[in-house]
Amino acid sequence: MTTQRYYRPELDALRFIAFLCVFFVHRLDLAPVDQTKYYWFHNISLLGNFGVPVFFLLSAFLITELLTREREQTGKVHPKSFYIRRILRIWPLYFLVFFGWVLLTPLFPEFALPPVAWLAFTLFAGNWYISIREWLPAYPLNPLWSISVEEQFYILIPLLAAYGGRLGLKIAAFLFFGIAYVCIIYYGLHPTNNFNSAWTNSFVQFQFFSAGILLSLYLKGKLPQWSPVIRLFMIFATLCCWLVASMVCGIHADAPHLSNVFESVTGWLLILTGVILLFLSLLGLPEKFLPRPIVYLGRISYGLYVFHISFFWLVYKTFNKELVAFSKFLHLYEWRNSVGFVTAFIFTVTISVLSYRFFEKPFLRLKKRFTFVPSRD
Repeated sequence: MTTQRYYRPELDALRFIAFLCVFFVHRLDLAPVDQTKYYWFHNISLLGNFGVPVFFLLSAFLITELLTREREQTGKVHPKSFYIRRILRIWPLYFLVFFGWVLLTPLFPEFALPPVAWLAFTLFAGNWYISIREWLPAYPLNPLWSISVEEQFYILIPLLAAYGGRLGLKIAAFLFFGIAYVCIIYYGLHPTNNFNSAWTNSFVQFQFFSAGILLSLYLKGKLPQWSPVIRLFMIFATLCCWLVASMVCGIHADAPHLSNVFESVTGWLLILTGVILLFLSLLGLPEKFLPRPIVYLGRISYGLYVFHISFFWLVYKTFNKELVAFSKFLHLYEWRNSVGFVTAFIFTVTISVLSYRFFEKPFLRLKKRFTFVPSRD
């Protein structure tokens, strides 16, 4: 039987956009700006947190699409092969970064982790560790929480597709969505002035996986044929939804959660609406509108995501004095944070390109042995 390849380059472009969102917001953690002087820049940068749900929705959409096509083309879904494919894609780079920083602990004593943290992240329960203990002192490892959430989703999705079919996937998606909002209501009833664990709670984030599943099932392979004007309007609407969620409803990722139930539910629904609008604004976009470098950077976005925070740390903490001196030398002292931002981006892209080419690619080639519906990898 001849299998049909499924690849949408515009979704790689969306991956890069999601990464840029995260990249901008994480800069604020280490190089904060004057919120009064740069009011709109600060608030728009905070929206970068919502790039993570974009990754979640996109992942669920593509995996559902591939699994349903696998059933149509081969007669069944193969969970074992799915797990092997995900292991080959996720685990090598994940463990390289995680244990790489663990081994560097003697050079960065402030990064020392208790054994339970090592165990949690090794078993892809890092998000739950953070939910209970708050963020790690090993700052470059904190973004790995989202990989834990994805891995938890990957355990479930092939089993649902294999034994429940399209109906089982739909029922599960609506169930996950309901559970997410039960949790959100709980957080709304229990506001806190401290760390807010809603952001790293798998059940809350599963709403975006649910949306990705349902979009795949209801679109049935159809692509929107909207004009560029409509697509741009949808992107603008995404920005509006996220601004209201952040500035009015007070949904700020892990920041203190002071919203009531109405604000919490409304805020998360607006985040979800924005994520869906952004996804649909690019789905079906003709390839002629997609710059090839952007598509390529989206292809290596996994590396960009796991490496970027390390370079932020090196630029703004480890080598901060050298950066300031360099900025003065270039007469850019007032813009030293921007110099650091660009420097971190350049190093992140460079190491991600090298990682993809020389470290990740061999594992991706192995993946093909267990692939039934070829994709970009």
